[in-house]
Amino acid sequence: MNETTLEIFEAEAMKHINDLYRTAVRITMSHTDADDLVQETYMQAWKSFDHYEPGTNCRAWLYKILFNKFDHHRRKKYTQAKYIQEADELVFENSSYSAPIPDHLTDTEVISALNKLPEHYRSVVLLADVHEFDYKEVAGILNIPIGTVMSRLSRARGQLKKSLAKVATEYGIKSALTPAFA
Repeated sequence: MNETTLEIFEAEAMKHINDLYRTAVRITMSHTDADDLVQETYMQAWKSFDHYEPGTNCRAWLYKILFNKFDHHRRKKYTQAKYIQEADELVFENSSYSAPIPDHLTDTEVISALNKLPEHYRSVVLLADVHEFDYKEVAGILNIPIGTVMSRLSRARGQLKKSLAKVATEYGIKSALTPAFA
């Protein structure tokens, strides 16, 4: 690739690295795995950049690569874990810790509620609500039908609403699930 291609890549793709990293942290639940995922995403983007058409939606293209790489690693991890992990390791990994409730509602509760969503719901919420991709773009990035995007987003928002309503109630805030006249 020539110097002009490098300049175009830097101008089009590199400006999205921080957003990709934040999303990678949310879907992997690990800064180390997110570092690797973003690095692999950009390596793949660079290798495939000769197929990219400048002026098209580079951001959506990068997110598509990111989620494809994530799916690949998730399938690989699942296959390895099936054969390697002992039963007591599974119990330890799946046990949860409930932190004490703080005095004031913070972003931590919102992030925690988001992190508790199943991965397929969390991915849709991150893309649609956090990164503001439209349904068609989310469908393209995740390789799922638009109807599935809408369904998952609706279910995810419902779960978040319930989860955060419980937190709000614990703080003495009237639940969003409670009718206003009650």
